[in-house]
Amino acid sequence: MIGKFATVSALLLLGFQGWAQSAPSGQAPAAPPSTATPAAQPPAAPATAQQPENGQEPADEASLSRSKKKPKDYKNWSFNVGAGANVDSGKTKTYVRGGGVGGSVGVARNANKYLGLRADFIFADLPLRDSALNLAQATGDTSYAFAVTVDPIINFSVTKVWSGYVLFGPSYIHRAGSLDDDTTVPGGACNGFWEWWGACKNFSIPLSGNFTSTSQDQFGYNFGGGVARKMPSGVEIYAEYRFMHGSGNGVTTDFRPITIGVRW
Repeated sequence: MIGKFATVSALLLLGFQGWAQSAPSGQAPAAPPSTATPAAQPPAAPATAQQPENGQEPADEASLSRSKKKPKDYKNWSFNVGAGANVDSGKTKTYVRGGGVGGSVGVARNANKYLGLRADFIFADLPLRDSALNLAQATGDTSYAFAVTVDPIINFSVTKVWSGYVLFGPSYIHRAGSLDDDTTVPGGACNGFWEWWGACKNFSIPLSGNFTSTSQDQFGYNFGGGVARKMPSGVEIYAEYRFMHGSGNGVTTDFRPITIGVRW
């Protein structure tokens, strides 16, 4: 009995397994799970830099450094004032003794640290020699000259504190003076002093007019140079030597001012 029951059970189990393995009619068998790897996704595009609202790209450091202006190593305007003495030359030296006091003031407009244009107003005392007073038959005198110059100036540096310059250009000179207690007789013969003084228009002392006074306008040239020492305050102390020459109506004026002063 038990054996029959076991046999029947085995047959039923086999039949159930066969029915479970057979696919139903009209239905495709289920596809096996896929083992293929998913397709590689393209990398995400990097985020673009945010543009400023005005649409302009930010300037880099190089462009910023180029846009910065370098500080000037010179002044647009410079000024000078000085005083000293005169050394005479030419025909002027025959009648004027050296050592007369002098002074100057000036202003320069600089194009750069090397080139500029400088204008000066110069005063020079021109005291007459005793020999000239004897020729003029006078006991004393007042003799002087004013000059105006406009010169290109060339500056150059030697060290951080020492520098130099040269200048040259046209000049205008006004020479004037008067004689004290002159006893010259009008109409008398001229000599070299009266010619230089500007009193002789022909060959004799004029019969009328105040020939003991002179006032002459002359044009000429000047040139010179100097050295300067920069002080901690920025002001420079300079020493300058210049040659002045003027002429008019066959009469000349020559003097060489030596000046010590300051410029800033």
